[in-house]
Amino acid sequence: MDFLKQLGIKEKNMGASTGRQWLGSEAGDAVTIISPVDGKPIAGVVPATVEEYERVAAAAHQGFLKWRQVPAPQRGEVVRKIGNRLRDYKEPLGKLVSYEMGKSVQEGYGEVQEMIDICDFAVGQSRQLYGFTMHSERASHRLYDQYHPLGVVGVISAFNFPVAVWSWNAMIGTVCGDSILWKPSSKVPLTAIAVMNIIGEVMEEENLPEGVFSMVIGKGATVGDRLVNDRRLPLVSITGSTVVGREAAQKIAGRFGRAILELGGNNAIIVTANADLKLAIPATVFGAVGTAGQRCTTTRRLIVHESLYDRVTSSLVKAYQGLRIGSPMDEANHVGPLIDRAAVEDFVRALGRAEEEGGVILTGGQVLEGAGYESGCYVRPAIVEAKNEFSIVQEETFAPILYLIRYAGPVENAIAIQNDVVQGLSSAIFTSDLREAEAFLSCRGSDCGLANVNIGTSGAEIGGAFGGEKETGGGRESGSDAWKAYMRRQTNTINYGMDLPLAQGIKFEI
Repeated sequence: MDFLKQLGIKEKNMGASTGRQWLGSEAGDAVTIISPVDGKPIAGVVPATVEEYERVAAAAHQGFLKWRQVPAPQRGEVVRKIGNRLRDYKEPLGKLVSYEMGKSVQEGYGEVQEMIDICDFAVGQSRQLYGFTMHSERASHRLYDQYHPLGVVGVISAFNFPVAVWSWNAMIGTVCGDSILWKPSSKVPLTAIAVMNIIGEVMEEENLPEGVFSMVIGKGATVGDRLVNDRRLPLVSITGSTVVGREAAQKIAGRFGRAILELGGNNAIIVTANADLKLAIPATVFGAVGTAGQRCTTTRRLIVHESLYDRVTSSLVKAYQGLRIGSPMDEANHVGPLIDRAAVEDFVRALGRAEEEGGVILTGGQVLEGAGYESGCYVRPAIVEAKNEFSIVQEETFAPILYLIRYAGPVENAIAIQNDVVQGLSSAIFTSDLREAEAFLSCRGSDCGLANVNIGTSGAEIGGAFGGEKETGGGRESGSDAWKAYMRRQTNTINYGMDLPLAQGIKFEI
């Protein structure tokens, strides 16, 4: 395929990079990456060894010691050039994202555009790494705080956004003066290799220190555990399941490191009696079936007022029955494959549990076979009439299953249902009533990190901080003031007088 050649993807690729050189041996055993689109092999990757991890981590640390001394606006200029280079490769990289992961090619292009957008954002941020000046209680004293580069930032990314979430961390961390050590998902390593090839071009042209950007591909037992336990990495950003995040966070905390956790979501849309269904229905469908239900912000629960329940149900069933399911490389299709057959098994298992608990499948739920579905990864998205207290509804199933839940009475009842799960990532309400919208956004409203009015749960912009509460982990990435997590804060006091007054009026004379 032409896009593989354009991105430097070979038949056999090394799984460790210091940014300026690839480590590994052609004699190493390669893992074959299979596309969920057609079940065909794409290319092989030789996983990083323990020794190669140590070389990459050492390079990342040395790279940081040099990179932190570069003025932040100059660091921003490098990020600007990375963004421009990503523009050059947007089409082939977007196609690779789609073919390796399975999301629609339009979503693949959108993911690369998200990388470009965060580069633009980070360039501006490089001139705004601000502190604050406070008035000292002591005469002839100046009191202020400032932010310094933190160190090597580890980024563990998930398969569903194989490049965009890395860029949220990498571009912000880079302008903050950090170096970046990336462990991409082993399910989608080729996109990461392609990105490192693109980054490598800029590193060579700008003569960047080796290790400013680096990467290791491999199993958790080989490189993952070493990364989370590595004291050279003061911060590790983890996108993945709650189970993985909980285990890793304990190890990071054990060495007093920091963690940015972006974990599970069980996102709900509330449709009140005052909702505009012309907005609510398409937003729900895209939120529930986009990326085949494999977004952390996917709409998993729809909480509908009883007065609109039948109308919403019939509209959704009709929309689902019209979905075009097939190769994501065909822009006419709405839904592509799940990432692998294990995900299909999870989909089938979840629907079985829902029925056992009393749920009713209103449409969908089939595993698709035959021409065009040879990979075994295609399913028909399902709508299930359910109750929030079902144990399966309380869990996040990373697949296109939408649980339809009825509520009665005021909006506060729907909010209580929405909040009655352990996850707290994204949420939305559809209403034309100002009081309902404000109640949803108030301190007694949604308990999620993202709360939207008259738009869906999925598709956050990079300008706002992204993240959630409760078992979603509490982390924040991307925009707003999320940059502060990638720096160390320092409070400074300067005495420019001739006396030495103590704070709090304490007297000490010698």
